[in-house]
Amino acid sequence: MTIAVGVLGAAGRMGSETCAAVEATEDLELVARVSGGDDLRVLVDSGCTVAVEFTTPASVYGNVTYCIDKGIHVVVGATGLTTEQLAELDERARNAERGVFVAPNFALGAVLMMRFAAQAARYLDRAEIVERHHEGKLDAPSGTAARTAALMNEERGRPWDQTGRPEPSSEVRGGDVGGVRIHSLRLQGSVAHQEVILGGAGETLTIRHDSLDRSSFMPGVLMAIRRVSELRGVTVGLENLLDL
Repeated sequence: MTIAVGVLGAAGRMGSETCAAVEATEDLELVARVSGGDDLRVLVDSGCTVAVEFTTPASVYGNVTYCIDKGIHVVVGATGLTTEQLAELDERARNAERGVFVAPNFALGAVLMMRFAAQAARYLDRAEIVERHHEGKLDAPSGTAARTAALMNEERGRPWDQTGRPEPSSEVRGGDVGGVRIHSLRLQGSVAHQEVILGGAGETLTIRHDSLDRSSFMPGVLMAIRRVSELRGVTVGLENLLDL
């Protein structure tokens, strides 16, 4: 049986790529394209069972809430959901017996990069992240960078070495997440790129991932569409759908 899919943010970079990927897949059917200003009722009227959310930080929470209330499972690629909002959506989705899957990054290589960085964080004393995206990306740091830092902190279980760390300047784009400094670059010609640089006594380790085309995200998006109906509540991170 095919899965009826609706895409929110269908006119955007990721939304349009997702529409093309769904249309090229035999077990999925694209039943609704929703762009800015469109009425979300088209999702219900079209018989959509799984919505893919690739809009903006300003609209993602309201869109996901609407979908849950209408009995639609949701795959979320848009950034901007706060910890408090994720907790609220988790309770709402569990009560509705629906799944909400949230991925900071859908590229399989990026998920592996995050996992390797978390493993390395147990053994090296300092770490910084440099992430680079296209000039139109609204958030900084990226969801991938924030998620990487969170996974590294969780795996490490002890404070990072802060020796000699200067106070951050307000004139640079970046920030500190639990002792991991993140540097965000927004440059024309970029898609999605991240380096995690870890340092120890007399050595450094660099773990890097590059998405050179948005097609790199589609295997993960399609996997999430196929699996989200098995979930209940909010699940964050593609690693939860992989045997890692």
